[in-house]
Amino acid sequence: MKVTNIALAGAAIGLSNAGPVAKRAISDADILNYALTLEHLEASFYEEGLKNYTKEDFMNAGLNVTFYANLEEIASDEKSHETFLTGALSGKDTSTYNQKYNNNQIIPAAGASPVARCNYTFPSTDVKSFLALASVLEGVGVSAYLGAAGSIMNATYLGAAGSILTVEARHSAYLRAALAESPSPQAFDNPLDFNEVYTVASPFISSCPSSNGALPVKAFPSLTMSSTSAVMTGSTVQLMTGRGFNMSNTDDIYAAFITVTGPVWATLKSNRKGMFTVTIPKGIAGQSYVVLTKGNKAATDDNIVAGPAIVEVGLMMGGMGGSMTTSWPMTGTMMPTGSMGASATASTLPSQTPFNAAVSSGKGDLFGVLGAAFIAMAALF
Repeated sequence: MKVTNIALAGAAIGLSNAGPVAKRAISDADILNYALTLEHLEASFYEEGLKNYTKEDFMNAGLNVTFYANLEEIASDEKSHETFLTGALSGKDTSTYNQKYNNNQIIPAAGASPVARCNYTFPSTDVKSFLALASVLEGVGVSAYLGAAGSIMNATYLGAAGSILTVEARHSAYLRAALAESPSPQAFDNPLDFNEVYTVASPFISSCPSSNGALPVKAFPSLTMSSTSAVMTGSTVQLMTGRGFNMSNTDDIYAAFITVTGPVWATLKSNRKGMFTVTIPKGIAGQSYVVLTKGNKAATDDNIVAGPAIVEVGLMMGGMGGSMTTSWPMTGTMMPTGSMGASATASTLPSQTPFNAAVSSGKGDLFGVLGAAFIAMAALF
């Protein structure tokens, strides 16, 4: 995130890892199950976090009741997404969704069995690491929905996916601002395709029901950042490949930073087998993704040889506008009210400063855990 350049390869949205990878084209039903596995993981993540950390824990970390209420609303959104997509796949009753939103629209059934929740392992150990991981998960969720949108054929499904995407983006912006990161660090979000999301998903999944069908995706060899120093444009960082990277000749291997308009290429320097250095190119900001490719003509399933790694590029802000000393989710009079209708003034709320300092100092440890988890899980592929 704002103080690290380690690859957040484990911090991604989980895809079902039950059964062999299927060799077939991706249908709308596949995409809905892809989205459902994404929502299963997010819903489980927030349920576990709000169970493990009480309102008092959040207050002690420098947050207030309004922020906590908004976090509960985010958790509720993810549960609603989960319920809605389950109904869209099976055609069964979606009354929980409809009752909450007074929505009687009939979504045509995709004619596929919805995947069930898997068992997940989330490496957060306290409030600060939970929120750091939440921010990364929401960012990857945005990229996953964006990358899948172009493959959806049914206009109704596309509209539903777009509606979820915009809410995920709001979640991401809210959490980034709370962590003193730019809520919208660039004008365009970065899409990830199915295989790229699958590659960064596995560390969170410990097991899945055998009844879950296989999705037509594959995993690339892992790619991680090896240090926890700050990353800015022009910074040189080290990339480390995981098991499965077997390129004996690395002369034609390039780094491709993924953007919506196509890859931004950067020349790699090979240090030793599986280790590379690369300079962050211009035009890369916020939560970004880098893959290694064979050649520098395209970054597709046919020539990606490792990755993606996730890297946050940019400076920590001093609040929502960059000039404030505090940020509105923490303190101040310009504060939104959450679902609890909470209201407060600056004099009644704790300062943001200890929270941001704690998150900054703790992110290196969190990302180190994520990187190690991903490298360990890579052995399964």
